[in-house]
Amino acid sequence: MKAKVYFYFSLFLGVLTISCSKDNDTEDDTTVTTNNPITISATTAKGTAEGSAETGANTDDLIANSSFSSTVKITFNGTSATVENAVTGVTVAISGADVTVTSTVAEVAYEVIGTTTNGMLKIYSDKKYKLTLNGVSIKNNDGPAINIQSGKRAFIVLSGTNTLEDGTTYATSTEDQKGTFFSEGQLIFSGSGTLNIVGNNKHGIVSDDYVRVQSGTINITKAASDGIHTNDGIYIDGGTLNITASSDGIEAEEGHIIINGGTITITVADDGIVASYDTDDTIDPYVVINGGTITITTTGEGGEGIESKSKLTINDGTIYIKAVDDAINAGDAIYINGGNIVAYSTTNDGIDSNGTLTVTGGRVFAIGAKSPEEGFDCDNNTFKITGGLLVGAGGATSSPTATVSTQASAILAGGNAGTIYSVLDSDNAEVMTFKSPVSFTTLLLSGSKFSSGKTYKLVTASSVSSPSDFNGLYLSGTFSNPTVSSSFTLTSMVTKIGGSTGPGGR
Repeated sequence: MKAKVYFYFSLFLGVLTISCSKDNDTEDDTTVTTNNPITISATTAKGTAEGSAETGANTDDLIANSSFSSTVKITFNGTSATVENAVTGVTVAISGADVTVTSTVAEVAYEVIGTTTNGMLKIYSDKKYKLTLNGVSIKNNDGPAINIQSGKRAFIVLSGTNTLEDGTTYATSTEDQKGTFFSEGQLIFSGSGTLNIVGNNKHGIVSDDYVRVQSGTINITKAASDGIHTNDGIYIDGGTLNITASSDGIEAEEGHIIINGGTITITVADDGIVASYDTDDTIDPYVVINGGTITITTTGEGGEGIESKSKLTINDGTIYIKAVDDAINAGDAIYINGGNIVAYSTTNDGIDSNGTLTVTGGRVFAIGAKSPEEGFDCDNNTFKITGGLLVGAGGATSSPTATVSTQASAILAGGNAGTIYSVLDSDNAEVMTFKSPVSFTTLLLSGSKFSSGKTYKLVTASSVSSPSDFNGLYLSGTFSNPTVSSSFTLTSMVTKIGGSTGPGGR
């Protein structure tokens, strides 16, 4: 394109350039004088949701739908243990503080209390059962603290404060024993208590079936491998999870992950949340997030925040990720229908789909590293925007696909770390406001207030009064008398004014 019709737009290192449009009454590098403060609204529109709306609900996982007519009480007393309330069909073998339960009957509940620094609880059961941890502390020096060798559903009720710790090495066994709290069957966590897990050998909580967390507080303060690891699936409906692990935070090795609620904080060397299986076409390792508050920090090379080897759908939730590798990644497709999301990668892409990328709603701030890494990246596939508020900062961006998008986008040049940027329309009404943690050379913006043919100003504010911001994405507040960096006119559904575009929508 000839120089007289090709306009550059740059904020990088504070260098301000010629306006891309003269159809406005404000010259660049001037102050917008405001009689009243400008209000930040973070307004979004919502398109038709795409992806999955699955919640993973299962009435069999509700403890209220099961009855338990007998209770066996087990008490750990340092180097020994005792049992009360013998039940026909249940045998309890005790060797020092090693307790082994064998049950062939239904409707049995177990209550475990007391403390041991060299013991364990092992359960064999032909039927589902309830296990209440009521202020128990179990450390096993040569194996799991709790080892459930039953494929039946186990309702784990948390009461009081409980602590489980395994040994750094395990005694040889022909049975599976893959972590501090191990089960062959489903683990359903509920209650109002706390469970503290120290995993010295491998995983913190592990099931060869699935794990569901409905309520309670689970603190995995150390895991030599994964915090929570399953073969088939992980469902989080509520509760509080704090996970520190040397590998993944939450991994479904051969299944899927659905998060409906809860507060989840993960600090890991590898991936935060991952459905990892990708070698068998009969297994669909997808991730669905319907709600919850999720905070993920990865520290090791290759550590991604949320990863699905298949499809990833985010319908709602408050999600902040700071990852070394991609903050959000999927093998086949990413769908974002709602939520407040900040996805920040220090070395790679903020949001990266190896297939398609669709945004129909939500507020999304995707931050990538320097060129060629991108805020939004979908390789050479369709990038569809029909709603939401999008800010993508990085070394480049995939270009939205104009033929399928219904919400306008602008691709601009760069800006500085720590600067508050806002987009204003011709009436000086706020469109979006953000502050990036890093300098960037490419900026992708899309919002419901964008319209083709309209002119907008990119301004900087010295401060925001009464701010509500989510890791740099402002949701409310006010500012006054901003400085105009540049102005631009949207000439089409996708208007490229500056910056760099990598492989993008087609």
